[in-house]
Amino acid sequence: MANIFPKSANILPIKIGLGLSVIGLLVVAGVWYYFTPKYTRVGYQPTQPVAYSHALHVGQLGMDCRYCHSFVDQAAHANIPNSQTCNNCHKEGGVQWDNPKLAVLRQSVEKNIPIQWKQIHLVPDYVYFNHSAHVNRGVSCVSCHGQINEMEVVWQDKPLSMGWCLECHRAPQNNLRPLAKVYDLNWTAASEGKNQLEVGKQLVAEWNVRPPTNCAGCHR
Repeated sequence: MANIFPKSANILPIKIGLGLSVIGLLVVAGVWYYFTPKYTRVGYQPTQPVAYSHALHVGQLGMDCRYCHSFVDQAAHANIPNSQTCNNCHKEGGVQWDNPKLAVLRQSVEKNIPIQWKQIHLVPDYVYFNHSAHVNRGVSCVSCHGQINEMEVVWQDKPLSMGWCLECHRAPQNNLRPLAKVYDLNWTAASEGKNQLEVGKQLVAEWNVRPPTNCAGCHR
């Protein structure tokens, strides 16, 4: 009886297997590369219940970050200001009290109901990050949050991934600045005619900065 398939068909299963393996590897590589914070979180910009502009309050009016985020240099977490903090300026008869954009704030104050702000910057629960440890060692807000003093609506500017954090931990001199300049979001070493690397190396030596680069440093 004559063969139905030619001899070349004998290696067809091998070809199909190799082809599926290559496709599988490409899919895994694509997911591994693109399903990272750099591609899934950077640029995230939700609409908030109150249209708060950092560009106005910080960039134009010069408000210090610590007026609203009052525990950022003392605690692990950067606190979100409560309605009373906003009401210090926007209380009845004060700045922009009748502005329709502040209706949610007025309701929050009158009914003592917290404003449901949407969280933007997020790291997994198994990652330990301490804000005070960073800002008290010369890491400015802009290093992690970008030029937030120019943002009308806040977005996530950095990936906040493990690899991104390790870049700074392995070379902290690239981001350190004098403590007096941590909350000056427009400051750069160049603005004082200095070199960032030289400034950073000097601060690393003075403060004995040695960020952990092992797993236990952040995964506790």
